Amino acid sequence: MNGIAVRSNRRKLVFMTVLMVLCAVGYLVVEVNFSNPNLVRYAMKLRAPKLLAMLITAFAIGGASLVFQSIINNTIVTPCLLGMNSLYTLIHTAVVFFIGSGSALAVNANLAFAVDVVLMGIVATLLYSYLFRKTNHNVLYVLLVGTVLTSFFGSIQTTLTRVMDPNEYDTLLTSLVAGFNNINNEIIVFSVILLGAIVFFLRKELALLDVLTLGKAQAINLGVDYDRCIRRLLLGVTLAIAVATALVGPISFLGLIIANLSRQLLRTYRHSQLVLGSVLFGTIVLLGGQLIVEHLYTYTVPVSVFITVGGGLYFLYLLLSRKKV
Repeated sequence: MNGIAVRSNRRKLVFMTVLMVLCAVGYLVVEVNFSNPNLVRYAMKLRAPKLLAMLITAFAIGGASLVFQSIINNTIVTPCLLGMNSLYTLIHTAVVFFIGSGSALAVNANLAFAVDVVLMGIVATLLYSYLFRKTNHNVLYVLLVGTVLTSFFGSIQTTLTRVMDPNEYDTLLTSLVAGFNNINNEIIVFSVILLGAIVFFLRKELALLDVLTLGKAQAINLGVDYDRCIRRLLLGVTLAIAVATALVGPISFLGLIIANLSRQLLRTYRHSQLVLGSVLFGTIVLLGGQLIVEHLYTYTVPVSVFITVGGGLYFLYLLLSRKKV
């Protein structure tokens, strides 16, 4: 990559960073009555946790999606193929179905977050670490298992909702749609700690991403333990998606949108720039979507609806333009 392209990408990233900061400031101050200090404090108390949650979600999903696409070597796949979104909906549906919407697991946000992360973490560890070794490090088999599990979890969840009490089902729906309302500060702290631990333990593998994308044979020739790196990165991706999903709920198409926008804008193989671009795009998309939800639609439509519709259209565009790239 020549120096002109490097400088161009740096300018693009700086511009995106400035745009992200402006979006964040705009989200915090729009329609705030600064003549009344009490109203300002109240507004910041409500909006600051949402802003932090959006930053965490963009970091987790943006980084994980781009890493996932790189290790799979396919830019039109998303980590939702690993089944974490379906597992999340199944967990919450089972809690309401078996012990009720008034139980501690359904009402206590901290406890629900802990259960989500623990269960999804256990499934991720068993499937995408053990299974990867049992299939002779074949990523396609792991993806196939993830797709099958997604259908399996979805079928069980659908069956439970069909025989569930209608009142309980109405209560359940609020937790199955991704949103940033009523974010608990303690959950934000736990999410930051978990994501920080994931990045710390995978720091060596993340530094090798540029080499891993060259292919298995080339990476091994350069002295990289390819299978171990892929296994650890796949587990890290799954855990990061699990944390983001447990924090705000399932957002299926967000990773597809922001990872591909980053690749199309930067046109580089350097993952340090691509991951940063994906995270910045994710923050801008979430902030823009939440502004529309709060001030244009007055909370009647969740932000995940806009992302799903936009992501579906963008996915079709990627499929139709794939041969031209």
